[in-house]
Amino acid sequence: MNFPLYIAKRYLVSKSSNNAINIITFIATIGVVVSTIALFVVLSVFSGLKNFSLNFIEVSDPDLKISSVKGKSFFINETITRSLAKEKIIAYSKVIEERAFFNYSEKSHIAVIKGIDDQYLKVNRMDTAVYFGEWVNYNEKYTVVVGGKISSLLSVGAYDFLNPIKIFVPKPGKGYITNPQNAFSSVNTQPIGIFKLTEEIDGKYVFANLNLTQELLNYKPDQISAIEIKLSDEKFAKDVQEELQNTLGNTFKVETREQLNSVFYKMLNTENLASYLVFTLVLIIALFNVIGAIVMMIIDKKGNLKTMYHLGADITSIRRIFILQGFLLTMVGLLIGLMIAIPLILIQKKFGLIMITQYLAYPVEFYWSNVFIVIATIIVLGYSAALLASGRINKRLVSA
Repeated sequence: MNFPLYIAKRYLVSKSSNNAINIITFIATIGVVVSTIALFVVLSVFSGLKNFSLNFIEVSDPDLKISSVKGKSFFINETITRSLAKEKIIAYSKVIEERAFFNYSEKSHIAVIKGIDDQYLKVNRMDTAVYFGEWVNYNEKYTVVVGGKISSLLSVGAYDFLNPIKIFVPKPGKGYITNPQNAFSSVNTQPIGIFKLTEEIDGKYVFANLNLTQELLNYKPDQISAIEIKLSDEKFAKDVQEELQNTLGNTFKVETREQLNSVFYKMLNTENLASYLVFTLVLIIALFNVIGAIVMMIIDKKGNLKTMYHLGADITSIRRIFILQGFLLTMVGLLIGLMIAIPLILIQKKFGLIMITQYLAYPVEFYWSNVFIVIATIIVLGYSAALLASGRINKRLVSA
């Protein structure tokens, strides 16, 4: 039998004659339990918030986007069309994006007009974000769908056929503007829908018919600014991106959804890492109780340690007793903590007991990766704490 492990288990389950040591050991265990629950819950909450935030991006941004490296537009040709004829690509949409000046009833706002074709909803389900009115009508050329923030800034609603939204864009050309009245192309449009997704998107985009946008910008029928792509599975994004980039060459850039929102993804990852480090620090503080409990146990068992030493146990074996005791104490706290935390997350995910708003439950996600992160963190820090505490045992202590 493993002698240090046997003694460590006996010390762990048996009560000390000194009641203060029993209390300290109990507090140390509770500290590990609470820290485990806190760390796992925080990781699960941030996983939920990350997925919740990414759901909005998945609605508004495609799996892949092709755009020109130089200039705002390019001409779609047979080479591009053939390159998009892949099994992994289930749909693609031709779009035009351009900053424009919007005017409505003496109020104005600068935003992006996004012209889309009738394939757009197969790529991005932006119609699900419409909360009043309807999505872009491809048969009615001079209609638009505006973001909720733009609607508020301009005080415009859907189906207001008395006052049109006037859209202005600069005419292409070189040199100085000599006549401001001839410097802009304009068109009158009618709002037929209002969408609401995120504050940034709601204040940035006005969706319109692709033909209307081409007319406004004086584009030719095959001239667009980007192609947005829907894949059969998002896991193919990197492979299809490389294939398209090799086919189209350096004059085009092919970007994934993550690259299109690189700042947002970095922010999410940074927040997740920061939260993990903060609660790991809380766990480290809690493990000082484990160190204190082991040190107090060493002092309490000093007589037994002398006996073991004189019977032939070496210093390394005696130290291992308390290393294993601290490790086992940490493992007990870890198991109890996970037995409490995992059901809490599963219950919240299924029943939504904690609400952000009246209709929105606090988002959480259960991932086994989070379980493994918590286990690895507790084991490493718990073992380190036990190792540090057992360092007090030396030949002078057990031989005096």
